[in-house]
Amino acid sequence: MLEFSCNEEALDLPDWYISIAFNHKRHSENIEGSNTNTQKWRMKDRMKTVSVALVLCLNVGVDPPDIIKTQPCARLECWIDPLSLVPQKALDSIAAALQKQYEKWQPRARYKHSLDPTVDEVKRLCTSLRRNAKDERVLFHYNGHGVPKPTSNGEIWVFNKTYTQYIPLSIYDLQQWMGAPSIYVYDCSCAGLIVESFKNFALQHEREFELLVNNSKTPYDGPPMPSYSSCIQLAACGATEILPMNPDLPADLFTSCLTTPVIIALKWLVLPDVLSENSVMIIIFGFRIPGQVSDRRTMLGELNWIFTAITDTIAWNVLPKETFQKLFRQDLLVASLFRNFLLAERIMRFYNCTPVSSPSLPSTYHHHMWKAWDFAVDTCLTQLPAILKDTVTYSYSPFFSEQLTAFQVWLSHPQSPSSVPEQLPIVLQVLLSQVHRLRALELLSRFLDLGPWAVNLALSVGIFPYVLKLLQSSARELRPLLVFIWAKVLAVDCTCQSDLVRDGSFKYFLAVLGEPYMPAEHRTMAAFCVSCIVSNYKPGQVAAMQSSVVSICLEQLSDPNPKLRQWVAICLGRMWNNYEQARWCGVRDSAHEKLEALLSDANPEVRAAAVFALGTFLNSTTERTDHANAIDHSIGMMLINKVANDGSPLVRQEVLAALQWFLIIFENQFVAVGFQYMEEEKAKETSANHLLAPVRSF
Repeated sequence: MLEFSCNEEALDLPDWYISIAFNHKRHSENIEGSNTNTQKWRMKDRMKTVSVALVLCLNVGVDPPDIIKTQPCARLECWIDPLSLVPQKALDSIAAALQKQYEKWQPRARYKHSLDPTVDEVKRLCTSLRRNAKDERVLFHYNGHGVPKPTSNGEIWVFNKTYTQYIPLSIYDLQQWMGAPSIYVYDCSCAGLIVESFKNFALQHEREFELLVNNSKTPYDGPPMPSYSSCIQLAACGATEILPMNPDLPADLFTSCLTTPVIIALKWLVLPDVLSENSVMIIIFGFRIPGQVSDRRTMLGELNWIFTAITDTIAWNVLPKETFQKLFRQDLLVASLFRNFLLAERIMRFYNCTPVSSPSLPSTYHHHMWKAWDFAVDTCLTQLPAILKDTVTYSYSPFFSEQLTAFQVWLSHPQSPSSVPEQLPIVLQVLLSQVHRLRALELLSRFLDLGPWAVNLALSVGIFPYVLKLLQSSARELRPLLVFIWAKVLAVDCTCQSDLVRDGSFKYFLAVLGEPYMPAEHRTMAAFCVSCIVSNYKPGQVAAMQSSVVSICLEQLSDPNPKLRQWVAICLGRMWNNYEQARWCGVRDSAHEKLEALLSDANPEVRAAAVFALGTFLNSTTERTDHANAIDHSIGMMLINKVANDGSPLVRQEVLAALQWFLIIFENQFVAVGFQYMEEEKAKETSANHLLAPVRSF
């Protein structure tokens, strides 16, 4: 369509060239408030595991009486052969190795060992850790490979002081010592029995507590009942199952899956000769995978990264959202253990063992994403012989780029709120990589643009800490995408304003807004983000004013883009709403005079935004002075003279809302004038009645 300036005479144009007034959607669509139906994505009870009890009942060199071991059988504990060392040295080495394996997932926890302990030693350990942990989570790891199987009465086994007898330890007592919240790991045969007994004893504790409270003659004012039923449990096998004894596997296969998942996954994959002969020999006889787990640029680090992405994806697609939030987003150590638990289920089912968890999880061992893991491992390990010979350097796996392509294909088809993209957790993982970050942000932007339901999905899967951290990036090419993403997030959930203010991340949007070479569209989104940050949030207003947001916004009022003018005016209105310091900052910059120019803007939304800003300007003064009264009086007259009869109902509504503050400010004067007017009207009425009265004759 041809466009003509407003100065052209419409009468001189053919009819088909004349623009149709009010033909934009904004003139016909209903004006409604946002109805985003925000989901509960933020973990209110986020916690961390601060203490770990490592209880090892190995009794090296002595087999338990109720287990008949095969010959040869699995022997490695924490990848150490206990028979290669003297018993006490082996026990100490295994405990130290287990602690190092856990420290990879939670390096800041407090670790305590209890090796071949008695009941009293376990009690002292657990009560001490609970006392120091207070309300945080404690982990209890139990290795019972050197003692009998758990009993159906809810007992596990430890030793007497002279190691001549096995002594039962009741799970009922263990619950009391450990308290809540806690997480338990049981690596022993028939471990499922412990899980069942634990649940029964938790109910028993609750009944006993209710009886205590009900039978008390005085109101109970003691400590609350620990929530034993909410404790987390991970067991190596079912109630009637025996741990695998395959000599090619470690004896603590379950622990290996939980604490060294990539190594055991590689070893397990090559056992059935899935990979090439060279790779099999290298892995089995050396585990010489180059790199560090924490370095994603190395083979081992990238494999661990891929493993995390795949297990997160499986959990996201299989578990209910609340369960996913609790197990995979609440506690870093718990999240790592449950990711690795998915691997344990896959591996141990191969040996007729079914790991058990509480809360229970649906089966995931058959999920098709495990094929993607196998393929990624195969792709990486085919490079291994040449890398170990220093003939080539490591080439990154195509896994993440392929998953981004799959997500791109998903986005290319029409989607609805019932659609859930399988690759969303992987997209979030890719945000950590500089190689794929730009493409991932582009695809994430397209996804969030689908609507509030897409934003809620992204928030529930864990997007928030990723995009918050990216605001620390100085890369200019990321600015448009990050501003767009944050505009979508803040449009759905404005409570993120506190996080943005807390660490100063809001300055990112001010930098974009004040960048003269940034396209107006991106500055508009930045203005929207800032307006959300200062909306009804005093810390946001204070922080923004200290960063000169008023002057930055005032510089944008004359921009040719109407959307930018609109949102800058709204941002100013929210900035000084009930915040007098920002108002006087605006007075010094003649903000009300600069906003006056927008009252004649051709765009009705801009005029309405200007009226809104002037209305909150009136409402922001708490102490009345002659100067403040003069400014407010001029604003009131400005609104009455210029926009009281505006053709747009939206503008007139804002004028009415703004003038209410003018009326409240000068209420006494309005009452006096109104009273004077009524007196004058009464006088006129009396005078008129006197003139119309009939003349009496004498």
